[in-house]
Amino acid sequence: MLNRMMIAAAAGLAAATVGAMASADPAPGPKTDAKPAAKPLAQCFYSHDWNGWRATPDSKSMYIRVGVNRVYRVDFSDACYGLNDADAHLVTKSVTDSVCSAIDLDVKVADSHGFRNACIVSNITPLTDAEAKALPPKLKP
Repeated sequence: MLNRMMIAAAAGLAAATVGAMASADPAPGPKTDAKPAAKPLAQCFYSHDWNGWRATPDSKSMYIRVGVNRVYRVDFSDACYGLNDADAHLVTKSVTDSVCSAIDLDVKVADSHGFRNACIVSNITPLTDAEAKALPPKLKP
């Protein structure tokens, strides 16, 4: 008797599952008017393709140009002392040639006297073409 009850319960569960699946909306098919997916932004870049930089007024970030037309924002964990000084120049080193995240980039600011200040990179963000074009002229690398 117990066996028959278990079989009946299993049959009822199977019927309920099939019924629920049949009443569910079918999976959407390809749309004919769908726009193509946006091209993902290149997160990584080669350190040898870095072509220039401009610091923000608060020295908490800078914009770098990579290649001809790619722009990235490099954020620091705190203000990067000396970044906006007239005689400042960057001393950068990457762990590998390919920079993909904050840990891959070591940034120091050196002045004309050779003093170096380490700047801790907290984030590297690729900008879209529209974001790069919208940067004020003072911030365009």
